[in-house]
Amino acid sequence: MALRRTLRHPGGLPLAVTGSGLVTVLTVTMHLTIAEAAARTGLSVHTLRYYERDGLLLREVDRSPTGHRRYCEDDISWITLITCLRATGMPIRDVSRYAQLVREGAGNERERLELLQTHRLAVLAQLAQVTAHLSAIDAKVEAYSSQTV
Repeated sequence: MALRRTLRHPGGLPLAVTGSGLVTVLTVTMHLTIAEAAARTGLSVHTLRYYERDGLLLREVDRSPTGHRRYCEDDISWITLITCLRATGMPIRDVSRYAQLVREGAGNERERLELLQTHRLAVLAQLAQVTAHLSAIDAKVEAYSSQTV
């Protein structure tokens, strides 16, 4: 099955067409350095190393032959998710537990769901409190705006 030609999928993915007419998508694995991963995620290099050391990532980060970290798109997607969880106040121990459950694979989805639902309720409560504070600020802005007109 010799490769006859390479085409492009409308989405930009490379396609291989074999002599028999079989079309397959060629996969290209992207690797980012730790500095590039930091830039993509908005985190510091130190934070990425901490997340890795503390077991918050799904798997060990790939390494180049020289030992440098190489992040793939799946790593970036996961880091983006745990960044959202941390930014909304999920404690490190809960993020770590969630990562552990995901690493364990199928069969613990109920526990994952409960962990996320509990966090969601906490975020909603926090959002309600921030909304109330914003209303108080809006009232003051309105009061001062009407005095300066």
